[in-house]
Amino acid sequence: MRIGMFCDMYMPHVSGVTNHIALYKRRFEELGHEVYLFTFGDLDYSETEHNVVRSPGMPWGDTGWRFALDHSAEVKRLAVRVDVAHVHHPFQSGRIARRICGKRGIPVVYTNHTRYDLYSDAYAWYVPKSARHAYLRAALKDAYAKAAMIVAPSAGIVEWLRTFGITDRATLLPNGIDTRPFAEPASPVSRQELGFAEEDVVFCYVGRLGPEKNTPLLAESFAQALFAAPNARLLVVGEGPARKEAERVLASAGVGDRARFVGAQPYARVPDYEAAADVFVTASVSEVHPLVVMEGMAAGLPVVGVHSPGISDTVTNGEDGLLAGAPVPEAIAERIARIATDDRLRLRLAEGARVTAQRYDLPHTADKLLEHYEQLLSMDARRSVRT
Repeated sequence: MRIGMFCDMYMPHVSGVTNHIALYKRRFEELGHEVYLFTFGDLDYSETEHNVVRSPGMPWGDTGWRFALDHSAEVKRLAVRVDVAHVHHPFQSGRIARRICGKRGIPVVYTNHTRYDLYSDAYAWYVPKSARHAYLRAALKDAYAKAAMIVAPSAGIVEWLRTFGITDRATLLPNGIDTRPFAEPASPVSRQELGFAEEDVVFCYVGRLGPEKNTPLLAESFAQALFAAPNARLLVVGEGPARKEAERVLASAGVGDRARFVGAQPYARVPDYEAAADVFVTASVSEVHPLVVMEGMAAGLPVVGVHSPGISDTVTNGEDGLLAGAPVPEAIAERIARIATDDRLRLRLAEGARVTAQRYDLPHTADKLLEHYEQLLSMDARRSVRT
């Protein structure tokens, strides 16, 4: 099968979506399929993967996103040869994929990776909410209207797509991860390297440090938890505009020395850092089906988080983690302190996390997506015979 993946941004920009695309591309190629990835970026970037085809685009700050009105002639030449077009960013890449592939009868599949309403709340707050949400609703409805298939990575996103008025025909298909590197890190980072003691209970956050991730709230919750759990420590792997505010919150509480911010790290190094931790922690409520949470679970880290779509679809309270009922510091701090001070609970939840992570191992999820591709092509073949 020849598969075309369309996305607005790709490596070297690192995010949950770009990691997801890279993992699935690799899996499909291992199974003998031909995969083309059509994206935007610097044309002189030294590619490390086969069949990544870039078109020029204007960068949008340091977000990794590129603006362009169209793909290059080379993309258009190659894209019409694919059997299935899979879109991972609906607004720009989706519009172009529909024009190149959809008009030629090539099935166009979309994955809704993002709660676009929450991202607009975080980054376009100066525009009236009613106007922002009306635009998103109309744009997504238009993008998905003629889709051969719409993938929702979690039950919460299936429900959001329906209640937000976008579509009621999404297919639930969880994201997948490669569990092996997290279960067996190649070069584990020691606690001593991070300035932590062996008896400390280390909480690890991995991801973008942005307003949509509630990073300052996480810092405030951690600071409060230290009153009941003085041996708790915080390891933050990632970078973003909210880092300074999170560091300021900790410093103001007089606990800046209890946290270590190591900045953005190569994706291959994330398992090594998680090897120094005991618990994965996040205050984000904007997730769809977070790879970093599942990867943390594969590393044997139970999760402290907030009950919300995406998180609650992945973490079961009391089985593989502890979930606060609302994104407020007191509730999150209570869960941090409880798991930090109860060794038996922490070990039990860690074992549950490992079990949960196996459900999302890449061969299960990626191979299921291939089955859906094959069904779409089979349906097209049957329609061709009838006509």
